Amino acid sequence: MNVIWRTLIVMLRARLRRRREGPLPMTAVGRVRLTTLPTDIDVLRHMNNGRYLSLFDLGRWDLMIRTDLMATMDERGWYPVVSSETVTFRKSLNLWQRFEVQTRWIGHDDRALYLEHRAVVRGEIYASAVIRARMLRRTGGTVPLEEVLAAVDLPDELPEVPAWLHEWAEHAALPSTRRPAPSDWR
Repeated sequence: MNVIWRTLIVMLRARLRRRREGPLPMTAVGRVRLTTLPTDIDVLRHMNNGRYLSLFDLGRWDLMIRTDLMATMDERGWYPVVSSETVTFRKSLNLWQRFEVQTRWIGHDDRALYLEHRAVVRGEIYASAVIRARMLRRTGGTVPLEEVLAAVDLPDELPEVPAWLHEWAEHAALPSTRRPAPSDWR
């Protein structure tokens, strides 16, 4: 439950910063300072691996609000969904440890946007995640990427998404919701 409160606080702070400092460019790195709380740790006394992805969501909320992407989505009746994500751990975050979630857009392919999140302590990466996200319409259906790119100031000169990310997205994908996806463990 504490992540919902953190989400609301991050969203409020992002709106205040947006109002005070103006919008961030879409190529900026968003930064959210956090502390590892007792509800974040597991029995091994470090941050639970599943919690990283929940806290990285906070970085996405901050970036979407501060770059005005959230306002664009609200105007058009869009919402983002994560279609794939992968996380790599390097060092453990311990109880009460302060860290920063850094978030940036790293590119796009013909269907989705890619973001990178990092958990950083004093300039050192502790964990990193790559997120592949798509936009959906509240009225149903997906938003074509060309429409998303035309609506936001996301430059075409974003770095090329590395080949391994395209391969990862292809291999990690589940069948479309219009096709069967039986659970067969053979």
